[in-house]
Amino acid sequence: MMSESSVEFCPVPQEQQPIYEYQQMQDSWFSRWATLDDLNYGKKLAWVGFWGLLLAAPIAAASFHPFQHPTRLIISSLWGSCFLLTLVLIRLYIGWAYIRDRLNNDKIFYEESGWYDGQVWHKPTNMINRDSLIVVYEIAPILQRLQRTFWLIGAVIAISGVAWLIVG
Repeated sequence: MMSESSVEFCPVPQEQQPIYEYQQMQDSWFSRWATLDDLNYGKKLAWVGFWGLLLAAPIAAASFHPFQHPTRLIISSLWGSCFLLTLVLIRLYIGWAYIRDRLNNDKIFYEESGWYDGQVWHKPTNMINRDSLIVVYEIAPILQRLQRTFWLIGAVIAISGVAWLIVG
């Protein structure tokens, strides 16, 4: 009986292995945002929010004159900024969820040389265990943080919606 090492005998090309894709996500300039400490994560989102506000304010000003409806101008600019933030967060979430799903799966679908020769390789138990630990201790907290951020943006939109109704 042969002793197999999951790394030595893995027929999946390196760039298609889930662990490699996970490492690529960690090294990516954009995807790494979700792994930063709270202060730097907040700074990145504030940066996106600021630029979103700068983009949305002129559009909102076309609908609400700054001197006649300043509150509505501010709220609609805030909504535009939240929209941009939401798009950025969706992109982050989709990327990390894809890696989570690839690591959680006990099979790896891969292509040897092109789209026409797809293969499936069953992970050995030690690779499944390693990948599960990565998902639980590394990726799940990232996805939870992104979900909390979605909830925070939703709360900002809801509160500003109430303010919109009060201003009338």
